[in-house]
Amino acid sequence: MLKIKPYQAEPAVIAAVAEYFKVLSEVSRLQILICLKSGPMNVMEIAEATGLGQANLSKHLKVLTQAGVLSRQPKGTSAFYEISDPMIFELCELACNRISDRILQQAESLKALRSNTGVF
Repeated sequence: MLKIKPYQAEPAVIAAVAEYFKVLSEVSRLQILICLKSGPMNVMEIAEATGLGQANLSKHLKVLTQAGVLSRQPKGTSAFYEISDPMIFELCELACNRISDRILQQAESLKALRSNTGVF
């Protein structure tokens, strides 16, 4: 019988994965990613769509670009940002689906508890 070893990543790889998840742990950055799902946008368009101030937005765009999630393309007097790693949407969808499932399970548990205890 073949024994399968558990996955053992190098500490440097684990640290890089942790950093990648840190980049995605900010609500504003997720808002930016959702905006850019439809295609490239310039800073003004992203600011309008997200409601973020330009200074705050620039900070988040820099973090996302440095992490390799976004790319920046200068065009004339503007710079357009776009998703450079489309796999990000699969990752986000996986996380969103899991969280939605958990919320539904909690709601069902609460509903069952209420019906069993007679609490409305």
